[in-house]
Amino acid sequence: MKPGLLLSCALGASATIFYAGVAESGGEFGLWIDGSGQSIGLPGRFGSEYAFANPETVDILVDEHEINLFRVAFVLERMCPIETGLGVLYNETYFDLFKEAIDHITITKNAYAILDPHNYMRYNNPYQQPMSGSIIGDTSDERAATTEQFAEFWGELASRFKDNERVAFGIMNEPHDMPTQLVFDNNQAAVDAIRATGATNLILVPGNNWSGGHSWTQNWGGDLLPNSEFMGNIVDPANNWVLDIHEYLDADYSGTLPGCVNSFEEHMVELTSWLRENGLKAMVTEFGGSDSDECADMLTRALEYMENNPEYIGWTAWAAGPLWGVNSPCCTDRTQLGSLEPGSTAAGGGPGLYDNVWLPVFLPNLPDTLEWEGPIDSHVGSGGNMTRRFVSKR
Repeated sequence: MKPGLLLSCALGASATIFYAGVAESGGEFGLWIDGSGQSIGLPGRFGSEYAFANPETVDILVDEHEINLFRVAFVLERMCPIETGLGVLYNETYFDLFKEAIDHITITKNAYAILDPHNYMRYNNPYQQPMSGSIIGDTSDERAATTEQFAEFWGELASRFKDNERVAFGIMNEPHDMPTQLVFDNNQAAVDAIRATGATNLILVPGNNWSGGHSWTQNWGGDLLPNSEFMGNIVDPANNWVLDIHEYLDADYSGTLPGCVNSFEEHMVELTSWLRENGLKAMVTEFGGSDSDECADMLTRALEYMENNPEYIGWTAWAAGPLWGVNSPCCTDRTQLGSLEPGSTAAGGGPGLYDNVWLPVFLPNLPDTLEWEGPIDSHVGSGGNMTRRFVSKR
């Protein structure tokens, strides 16, 4: 443990963050193109090429660390095989394994789970993500899945989880390089299909351009229009949705560089103001930093920023997961520092991101009043009929 990291201090009990935890990355693993150009990994081998969440480490994170939220990734091409297309026909083996992980989190451990299709609003070629595959709803691409198929997929998935009030539906991980109008259209089609099943579960709505908080109000030219001109227009008859925001601290906001130079308090201001002006809420479901003193300080300030601005109701740090080994999910410039998975170590067995970032930075700064009762929803902490009692496990 680095001495500088001990500067992190517990945040006050006047929390506005009611859901906090980790992203579980692994269901999207094991897809690549080998040296001969052959595509490998579909449907994949469970436990070696992909996995969702290790129940033993979930137990540690809930029982010992007392987090209450997990964002669990899967890949569309495994859930809906390419042979039958995106829609209502599922690979039931893959779904059952995914549901087993979700049930352990939500039913066995009484925590909350976000379902995360980790596909960048693309379908049919997951082998070189995030750039490969046809953009969903792209009518100029005859191979692309349609917006209607995407809606069918979400209607089916929602019908399978609608009776579990501890499950939230993340529409899509990080749409990018596509018309912002199309991102909105796909989002709205998913919301409509989910609500048509009778599901009232929380929905997380992403934006274009990797759903970045720093760029939410920016115009990138052409049809890459600002998310702020579209995503506030989502119509949800259940009025139970939040924006899904990602925000890394490195120089290009990608989470691929080791330094932390872009702070929440500087680069999230315009998004926060827009949320406040429009009466909207958000969750930050991906952010992180490396094991340096500067990153420890900036991550602590990011957690404070979210706590101090009631527009944010939850977060998940990137990332834990059963298959990372000594490899790192972000913020290390390919240096092998392990992940946020309990027990993870750096190459050679030394302390890595779990020991040097999760334990001294994230863990002490978990709010004392995380929600443990009732459904996950966007109105937690608000006045009126939606208010619920907040129960601390500490």
